Formats: sequence, C-alpha cells, structure tokens
Amino acid sequence: AVARERKKRERKMRAALLFLLPLATALAPSSLSSSASYSSSPLTTPASSSSSSTSPMTMKLFDWKRRTADESSLNDVENSEFALNNLKPAPGAIKRKVRKGRGIAAGQGASCGFGMRGQKSRSGRPTRPGFEGGQQPLYRRLPKFSGRPLGPGHTRKIYNLIKTDELNALTAGSVVNYSSLLESGTITKSKSTLPHKVVLGKAPFSAENLTVQAHAFTKSAREAIEGKGGKCELLKVSTGEVMQES
Repeated sequence: AVARERKKRERKMRAALLFLLPLATALAPSSLSSSASYSSSPLTTPASSSSSSTSPMTMKLFDWKRRTADESSLNDVENSEFALNNLKPAPGAIKRKVRKGRGIAAGQGASCGFGMRGQKSRSGRPTRPGFEGGQQPLYRRLPKFSGRPLGPGHTRKIYNLIKTDELNALTAGSVVNYSSLLESGTITKSKSTLPHKVVLGKAPFSAENLTVQAHAFTKSAREAIEGKGGKCELLKVSTGEVMQES
C-alpha cells in the first residue's frame, strides 16, 4: 500500500512538471541559462524581450475557413461597429447536414435513426395529425363552444372581398356590382365562383349616391356607403337576384 501511494504521488508530480514546463519556458528570459540559479534572476520577462516571446499554448478555431481570415477589424471593439454586411456566425455554430442512409460509417446508415421495426420506422406518415396512440386526443378532451369553428362539423364561409377604396373612382348614381367592376378594370383578379362581400378599405370612402350590389356587407362598409347617400342591395348566392334593398 505504501509503494502504491508513492507511485501515485510520483505520477502526479510528473504530470504537474509536464504541464508547468512550457509555461516556465515562455516566462523565462532568453538570457537565462541552465547553470544559472533561479534565485538570482527575475521570474518575469523584461519589457524588452516580452514582445519577442511567444506562448506555446494556442487556440484553434473549429471553423477551418476562418482560421486564416483577417478578422482584426472585428476584434477592435472601439473602432468597429457591427452591421448587416459584417455579421458572421460563431465558430462551430454552422455544421454540415447529417447524410442519412449513406452507409454505416456515417453514423446514420442502415435504419437512419428510426429503429429496426415498428410502425414509426415505415415510410410515409404512420399516423394522422392529432393521433395519440388510441387514448382520448386533446381536441376531444377540450370542451366545445357553440359558434366557434373547432373540429369537424364547423365550417367557415369564404367571401371574395371588395374594398370600398375600389369604389371611389366610380361616377355618382351608378349601379355597382362585381361584374361591372371587372369589366371596367377596377378589379383585375377574378374570383367569380365565390360570393362577394364589401368591406371597408384603408382610404376614406368618397363616392356618392352609389347602388352597391353584393352578397354581404360589413357594418362599417354599409355605414360608409349609406352615409354618402348610397344604397346597399343584398344578392342571392344561388341566383344572383336582388334579395333585399336597404
């Protein structure tokens, strides 16, 4: 036991000497010889030789493309400013993508990390979205509120929107619908298969005495049209006839 402890102490001292030897070589002056005593010489390097001495311990960048790059301007914090043209990722932040299924030497070869058997190792999506293995899923555990489009059975009506900005250039007293706007070139995108709804635009509505025909109107759009002396007419979705005048 005593011999084991002595050998352990010797190994520790040897490792410490191997670690401190490069530091002592870097800190010692160049004129210091092996025969000189350490007590008669200073422990620090003089100012004249400090610039010539180099430390054997250096750091190596992980990103090999930036090892030889000149980044002295970026390291000068006082005289440099970060902008969009000099931003760079940190070394090691960008890695190559993992190439799966390219042999066992790549680390993701045979099964590509999906295991050997089972439903989740097969090609394609194994389960539908929201499936929780057979237990009651979240969208069925939550309470349902009437009138809220949540889950099957709830639908939302989609309209083709006509903004009141597009009606400002029309002449006063004219009858306006989607077909007339499309023919005049005010509206260029045709969505004739959808029902049309008039909504309030960003610019203030300035056209006067217009008769606007659509399948639906928002409250703000109706108030803007009627405030200028106009009239809103609702159309039937099936036949396109005037259903109601207001």
